[in-house]
Amino acid sequence: MELRIKSLSKTYPNGVKALENISLRIPKGMYGLLGPNGAGKSTLMRTIATLQEADSGSIHLGEIDVHNQKQELRKVLGYLPQEFGVYPRESAANLLNHLAILKGIINRKERKELVSALLERVNLYDHRKKSVSGFSGGMKQRFGIAQALLGNPKLIIVDEPTAGLDPGERNRFYNLLSEIGENVIVILSTHIVEDVRELCSNMAIINQGKLLFNGSPNDATDAINGKIWEKAIDKNEMENYNAHYNIISTKLVSGKPLIHIHNETDPGNNFKLIEANLEDVFFTNILGIENQKAA
Repeated sequence: MELRIKSLSKTYPNGVKALENISLRIPKGMYGLLGPNGAGKSTLMRTIATLQEADSGSIHLGEIDVHNQKQELRKVLGYLPQEFGVYPRESAANLLNHLAILKGIINRKERKELVSALLERVNLYDHRKKSVSGFSGGMKQRFGIAQALLGNPKLIIVDEPTAGLDPGERNRFYNLLSEIGENVIVILSTHIVEDVRELCSNMAIINQGKLLFNGSPNDATDAINGKIWEKAIDKNEMENYNAHYNIISTKLVSGKPLIHIHNETDPGNNFKLIEANLEDVFFTNILGIENQKAA
C-alpha cells in the first residue's frame, strides 16, 4: 500500500500559504517529514488525517480517496497529534478500553485482550492501573502509540513525538516506532533532524508550505557532499564571516563558534572540508543556498 499526495494546496483566511502544490508518494515504512516550526507539517498531517480540508489537490491511500471517503480512511488510520490529551483520573487500561470502543471494537473479550496486548507492546502493562495524567512524557507518548495502533491501522501519523523526552525515553520511542514501521506506513513529522536520521529510510523537507526535498537521507547528503566546509572562529569575527560566506549553521564549541558553510569549491582561509550530514542538508535547504558569496 502507498500514500499518494498530489498537488495539495491550502491557504488560510489570513493569507498564509500553509501548503503550496505538495506532491509526495509515501511507501510502507518510516517516512520523515522534516521542517522548522510553522513550515506546514502539521497542516499536511491534519489534512491527511481528515481533520481539515485542502483547497485543492488529492490524497489516496491505496484505493481510498481520502477527501471523498473520510470514514474509510479513519478506519485504517492511527494518529498521535502533537498535543495528546488524556482524562485526568482514568487509568491507562480503562482509557485505552474506552478508546477501543470508540474505534468500533465492541466485543468485550476481544477488547480486553487487545488492550492488554497493546499495553504490553509499548511496555506499559505494569503501569496499566495508573492514571495516564501521572505518566512521564515518554510514557504518555508510548500510550499515545498504543491508542494509535487500535484497529490494526495501515497508516500511522505521529506529529512531533519526541520533543521534551529524555534520552532514555527517546530511545525507547525510537525502537517502538521502528518496529511498527516494518509493516505499515508511518509518517513522522518533526523539526528534529536526529529523529529522521535515526528512523527513516525516506524523507521530505518542507518550509513555508513548499516541498524542498523528497528522497532518502543518503541521497540528500550525497547531493551536498564535497560542498560543506567547517571552521572554528572567534566571536568577534562572526559579522565578517556572515558577510562573505554562506553560513548554514553555527554552534559553540569550547566557547568558540564552529561554523559550517556551503561552497562549491575550496573557500580557502583554512576552512576544512567535512562529510555532510542530515543537519547540513536541512539548513542548506531551509536557507535556500543557491548563489555563492565571494570571500
